Amino acid sequence: MYKKGIKSLNRRILELALPSILANLTVPLVGMVDTALAGHLIDDAGGGSAVFIGGISVGAMLLNLLYWNFFFLRTGTGGLTAQAFGRGDPHECARIFVRGLGLAAVLSLLILVLQRPFTRLGMLVVNATPQVCELALRYFFIRIWAVPATVGLMVFRGWFVGMQDSISSMWTDLIVNSVNIAASVILTFGIAGWGGIGFDGIAAGTLVAQYSGLLYAVLVCVSKYGRVFGTVKGSDIADLARPAEMLPFLKMNGDLMGRSLCFTAIYMGYTIIAASFGDVLLACSSIMMQLLMIFSYFTDGFAYAGEALTGRFIGARDELMLRRSVKYIFFWSMGIAVLFVGVYALIGGPLVRLFTSDASVVEACGHFLPWLFIMPPLGCAAFTWDGVYLGATASKSLFISMGLAMLGFFGVWFVFGPQAQGDGQLHVLLAAYFMHLAARTVCLSVAYRKEIHI
Repeated sequence: MYKKGIKSLNRRILELALPSILANLTVPLVGMVDTALAGHLIDDAGGGSAVFIGGISVGAMLLNLLYWNFFFLRTGTGGLTAQAFGRGDPHECARIFVRGLGLAAVLSLLILVLQRPFTRLGMLVVNATPQVCELALRYFFIRIWAVPATVGLMVFRGWFVGMQDSISSMWTDLIVNSVNIAASVILTFGIAGWGGIGFDGIAAGTLVAQYSGLLYAVLVCVSKYGRVFGTVKGSDIADLARPAEMLPFLKMNGDLMGRSLCFTAIYMGYTIIAASFGDVLLACSSIMMQLLMIFSYFTDGFAYAGEALTGRFIGARDELMLRRSVKYIFFWSMGIAVLFVGVYALIGGPLVRLFTSDASVVEACGHFLPWLFIMPPLGCAAFTWDGVYLGATASKSLFISMGLAMLGFFGVWFVFGPQAQGDGQLHVLLAAYFMHLAARTVCLSVAYRKEIHI
């Protein structure tokens, strides 16, 4: 019976993780395609592609500065829904979704209203060349009109994970990312004799993709979860707007939003600091981050499985299955880490050449490839713990760990960065990034027994 239980649990972990991994495989492809499209454009003066890659990097940083602050809509929705699912309470599952989507609508309107002041403030801290700044703003002001779909999809994705429905989440991501790739290529370089719209097509492709994904997610909810949403009455919706209903939700998500702010500060800091290195090293830092993130998209599949199962077994008050789930999820995640050390060792160089044909950028990236070998062992535990803690809605520990990670990141940079010269600047920046991963891993590992329980 014990062996049968182990086999069943491992099968369930894979059923939850593999669709997420399959969908996540298209995420780095989107970043790679966007960077590669920019990397093969030529500016009007006949110069290299580094300025276009820099424009994408800075523009995406500004958008991420917004979106990462609201990622709590996905994380908070997922953990709460998983626990309601574990309790066998479909009515509460539906109420959590409606509450999250209502908040997403309000936040989307706020973002659209404040987009101009936000970009003026954001560009004050970007030390990039004027041409890079101009391209970054062009990219931002096209993609910003996807904000209702982008923020709304955070709620849909979190809810699907909480409902143990990795298939619907997978197809949503596959549609978004596949449409993004196809639309960006077509709109940038054209098709069937049409020459495309150049650089602006990269952002326009993302705009089309986000609304395509939102349409699919709505159709799934109508067709697959009609009975669940049928339990929601008008009085339930009115109740959700009352402070007594919203305050507990907002309190938990306040911690998650604080975590998102720290996370955003780290990634914004990475891009802002890199922008001061010049166009070539900025392009190089952007490509390195894309390569570093390829691993995370694999291990995130098991983090999502951890979120779903942790929340489910806490909701069902099953301590034994909770502990087993965490143990087996880490087993699978560590296996992915070992695999990727080998992948980066074998094809790290060829991957760089997929991003750009600019010889100066390719040569610069070659100096930093050894950092790729550190990412899997350090990143594995940090990303997997995130999923477990999110499923348990242990939001305070996530906030504290990310706050310490932020201090570690900026501490390394401000202590060692000012003395660095040339390529050494990017070496210090990458060291700071890995310090933040180590801090997250240590903090969440130490707090596990205290925070994750029935």
